[in-house]
Amino acid sequence: MPDTAASGLLDRALRRITGAWRDMAQGVSQTEDDGIEAQIRACLAGRGGEVSARNRAAKLAETYLGLNAEGRRGFLRSIAGFDADPEAIAAAYAALQEAADAEQSVAARSRLRRSLEPPRTKLLTQFTTIPDGMKFLVDLRATLAKLTKGDAHLSALESDLRGLLANWFDVGFLELRRIDWDSPAALLEKLVGYEAVHEIRSWRDLKNRLDSDRRCYAFFHPRMPAEPLIFVEVALVRGLASSVQLLLDQKAPVENPRTADSAIFYSISNCQQGLAGISFGNFLIKRVVGELSSEFPNLHSFATLSPIPGFRRWLDGMIAEDDGALLEEEETAHLLAHEAQISGPAVLASLLGRRGWTRDAAVVSVLEPILVRLCARYLLVEGKGKRAQDPVAHFHLSNGARVERINMLADVSDKGLKESHGLMVNYLYDPQKIEQYHEDYAGEGKRHASAQVRGLARWWA
Repeated sequence: MPDTAASGLLDRALRRITGAWRDMAQGVSQTEDDGIEAQIRACLAGRGGEVSARNRAAKLAETYLGLNAEGRRGFLRSIAGFDADPEAIAAAYAALQEAADAEQSVAARSRLRRSLEPPRTKLLTQFTTIPDGMKFLVDLRATLAKLTKGDAHLSALESDLRGLLANWFDVGFLELRRIDWDSPAALLEKLVGYEAVHEIRSWRDLKNRLDSDRRCYAFFHPRMPAEPLIFVEVALVRGLASSVQLLLDQKAPVENPRTADSAIFYSISNCQQGLAGISFGNFLIKRVVGELSSEFPNLHSFATLSPIPGFRRWLDGMIAEDDGALLEEEETAHLLAHEAQISGPAVLASLLGRRGWTRDAAVVSVLEPILVRLCARYLLVEGKGKRAQDPVAHFHLSNGARVERINMLADVSDKGLKESHGLMVNYLYDPQKIEQYHEDYAGEGKRHASAQVRGLARWWA
């Protein structure tokens, strides 16, 4: 369902956008050269009024969408070619060097800044004046990001566009909105297509995630009012959740949200690839904590049930190194009771490689303390410099959360077992300590955790 819904929605949106642009493009004089560079020059020249400028931008955007992959690359290189004038930069710099007093120096610096701004940024800005122009630029950057390797011109263009988008999508411009079952059907379709953590498999599944004991919030930009930028799904429950399958169980009874004491953030999805690296996820969580606190004063825990996408890959690497310090002697003895033919860390890999091990209670009881302990090490100790190795851990620790609890068999889906042997983690957001924890991690790389998790990782810390 998700692939079909997303592709159908994209096709309909594309037809609507190109139709609007085609109508606008008809207002461009037919005597003008239709070549891409000629169209760019016409846009930059700005002949006529605002209507003419918008029509030219619409025609240029329509031209881009009508090209194949190679044609689009050439189109982007043409835009990249409209760079700052080296002679103008040199002249402005010389004037700055020759400035005789403070007043001349101020004027020279201003002239130098203007000379450094490439004409292509003016062109990119013109696209924002046409219908869905902001979305066009976001998608343009997503394409650019795939083409920059080894191409200095496209890398420079991508950098310019990223800077513009970072300013335009400042969190101060964004609107937080709740999405529920009564939201427009087109928006619900997008929710299905954009879900990146736990696939929405049916309309019934979606309805379950939007029921009265659930909440979904998203950030929107005023120039993209129908396009979510990022959204979070929340379950209102009692106690910390330890299984995503239970949270998503469509047959589970709907709970009274007024009796819940915990809000569990179980899925956060970025929707626009073209906004990668422009962070507002931390602001989303803090805003939602505020919204939920106002609606449900009985909530006293705000936590996640998060995947650990890099844990299995890290553990496989440690086992391959045959690190004798990976397992304690007692742990090895317990493992050998189930797999006597193998020695060293490989015995752990052998048990984890057994088909259906998650349904063998005896094996699970042996593996649980070992995996939870090693996961605590992975989350709190492993990494490069001050940054946690796991990307999801880095995200939440950066936002001011602490590692609260590690849960065994919390995600027994194929994806969960492939990424983390089924383990998931609760990150706790304490409204009174979010800023302190954020500062500690950002400044010192300190990773806050509950006493239980700290104890598991103390041997390596």
